[in-house]
Amino acid sequence: MIILRAATLAALFLVSMVQMLLAQDVTLTSRDGTVEISGDLLGFDGEFYRVQTIYGELTVDGSGVLCEGPACPNLEDYVAEIALSGSDTMGRVLIPALVQAFADRNGYRVTRQRTDQRHLIMTLAEAQGGRIAGILTLRLTNTDEGFADLLANEADIVMALREVRPAEVQRIEEAGMGDLTGPRRGRVLALDGLVPVVARDNPLLKISTPDLARVVAGDVSNWAQLGGPDAPITLHLRGETSGLWQVVEDRLLRPAGKSVAEGAKRYDSDLALVDAVARDPFGLGLTSVSAAADIKQVPLSGACGFTLGADRLSLKTEDYPLSAPMFLYLPARRLPKLGRDFISFTRSEAAQLVIRRAGLTDQTPEEIAINAQGNRFANAIAQAAVDDGDVVDLGELQAMVTALSDKRRLSLSFRFETGSSRLDAQSRSNVELLAQGLEAGFYDTRDMLFAGFSDGEGGAAANQRIALKRAETVLAAVREAAETASFDQVSLSADGFGEAMPMACDDSAWGRQVNRRVEVWLR
Repeated sequence: MIILRAATLAALFLVSMVQMLLAQDVTLTSRDGTVEISGDLLGFDGEFYRVQTIYGELTVDGSGVLCEGPACPNLEDYVAEIALSGSDTMGRVLIPALVQAFADRNGYRVTRQRTDQRHLIMTLAEAQGGRIAGILTLRLTNTDEGFADLLANEADIVMALREVRPAEVQRIEEAGMGDLTGPRRGRVLALDGLVPVVARDNPLLKISTPDLARVVAGDVSNWAQLGGPDAPITLHLRGETSGLWQVVEDRLLRPAGKSVAEGAKRYDSDLALVDAVARDPFGLGLTSVSAAADIKQVPLSGACGFTLGADRLSLKTEDYPLSAPMFLYLPARRLPKLGRDFISFTRSEAAQLVIRRAGLTDQTPEEIAINAQGNRFANAIAQAAVDDGDVVDLGELQAMVTALSDKRRLSLSFRFETGSSRLDAQSRSNVELLAQGLEAGFYDTRDMLFAGFSDGEGGAAANQRIALKRAETVLAAVREAAETASFDQVSLSADGFGEAMPMACDDSAWGRQVNRRVEVWLR
């Protein structure tokens, strides 16, 4: 252990020296001497150099050039350096647990060093001999800071509790790091959700998303307005810079055109928030599902009678409207091989087990039998009888049941950005997941139906056409992503069922968004 710690300190010293030298010029010369590139060395991944030149950032294969200059790395004793920055929630538990599992699988020993409350350094050393293979530095702040560090070339990977914002996409693309909304740039690592919580003795049994937005905005400030006692509501919320709070803004307040009420109590962690709500009989808080195991969670409801709780399957299928995916964002540049191997590992079954043990919802696609979806079909039957006073054609419901009755639903769902034909970030990640399964032959000899659904606004025939178009769009995206799949081994088709199976009430933007979706059904 003393030898390993000494090696770790030596490696950290070398890393710090290299970082001091990276700002100095290097010259890369082809082995025949005909090509010469000079500039600032931005990074070396063990195989390729990244150099800032007068022509912009260039990536150069190290096997074809000779490096001259004080910043040139030692090729024989190369140590992979990877910096992750962003969400404190992800960086304190989930990422270290995944790194440890990755190390165990690949024969590395891990040592951890905290330089301060915001930085964790994880060193991976070979079990035999103790050679340092890689150093992962985690900066634990918030999602905003993660994207800022990426722009400043101080991070290789961003840990985010929200989607990258358009302004961040533009600045990062202008900096030459690619389009973070493009394929394989952003991936969902795990799934969490945003859930209202109250003290155990609080009588509140459910709350609609419009009412929840009004509570957070201060328009509803007394429990009597929700059918409770005549007492003021105390709001407990996360800090304004936390990724979870930004989920509140994106998923709850912005669709309702609301802003947060003044006087809400703010917290730096979910645990502190939950503890405060548990001791406040008149408090209402918003926290992550993973932090709410020991407090009363309040399901979301609507005027039409639907009630949705935040459980594992409702989060995985995105049926729960206030989902909170955990993202890893990677710029368009090569990671060291160790980093690429780690990113690949995060999609493995071993990694999904780690995610489940951390109290989060994993990304492993699951098949859900039709007899386990009775509530969904009950909702469909209830809404097919009468909808806003107009009789809905029960023939559409019968056609849907006939098409789906011999199939099982896959837990991957697909939704589109508001007012757009572009898939949202979680759905783009789901396209990659499904494409990987097709490439691996997991669905060979199966029939795969992409089933499109709509909200209840507009005429039934128009909604059916819109739903079919969405299903065809997702099918095409999956086909394009599954480059090596044997499509002659699997049958892919699309159909649209319009408003035949609503998941939530159409009386709010949240409910309509949940209802506009594409599902995958297998036979």
